Amino acid sequence: MATTHTRSAARLMMAPSVILLFAWMIVPLAMTIYFSLLRYNLLMPGTEEFAGIMNYQFFLTDPAFFDALSNTLILVGGVLAITIIGGIAFALLLDQPIFGQGIVRILVIAPFFVMPTVSALVWKNMFMNPVNGLFGWLARAMGFQPIDFLASVPLLSVIIIVSWQWLPFATLIMLTALQSLDEEQKEAAEMDGAGFVSRFIYIVLPHMARAITVVILIETIFLLSVFAEILVTTNGGPGTQSTNLTYLVYAQALLQFDIGGASAGGIVAVVLANIVAIFLVRLIGKNLEG
Repeated sequence: MATTHTRSAARLMMAPSVILLFAWMIVPLAMTIYFSLLRYNLLMPGTEEFAGIMNYQFFLTDPAFFDALSNTLILVGGVLAITIIGGIAFALLLDQPIFGQGIVRILVIAPFFVMPTVSALVWKNMFMNPVNGLFGWLARAMGFQPIDFLASVPLLSVIIIVSWQWLPFATLIMLTALQSLDEEQKEAAEMDGAGFVSRFIYIVLPHMARAITVVILIETIFLLSVFAEILVTTNGGPGTQSTNLTYLVYAQALLQFDIGGASAGGIVAVVLANIVAIFLVRLIGKNLEG
């Protein structure tokens, strides 16, 4: 009887938070779905009319949608590849007893605390600028013609910027997993004649599998909504070469003032993100069970 009263009291105390969270999520989603069914342009107030699924048809058949979708997938895949490989490499390096290990770890993790807008501005003006940037100066010093990265390879430039931001996170997770590895296993393998590569492939890498899966899950959820780096550096261009789904929705809403089309695009992006999230959650669940 006491247990029943305790559960009822717990549910009663949790109810306000649950209701607030539910309203916080459902109300904006419901309004977005409502606007996605309207022909609604901010430049023509008072002329809203029901459009049904026309906005969805327009968004899904727009050539820019397929460019944005492919750019989003390339961006996520590229950043994941760089951060996972780089994170493992930095974790192996930071796990060694080197001089000033604490300072080195702080320096490696520091970029994760820099705001995306600030880091994008730093990369745009101090590194990738063909006239005043560091890369341009190095190219001229070696006798080469400087490259305008943001104009020539805009999507790759965004991938590099975002990877620089997320590499510390991956490194931290990998380092934590690496430090939980039993030293006796590595010592036993070393005594049996296993080299560094063999120990890494058969002992270290399997032990870090869960950490890698966690990095993939968390980074993918955030990388699907990369926006500030694109807005500050390339504005989605040239053309749609660096436009992802998030920036496409922004351009539809605040550059073309098409609230109906942007709302439809937002719903499509949410559906795609949830499909990816469900797939990754199941993947990490199977990995943890294994």
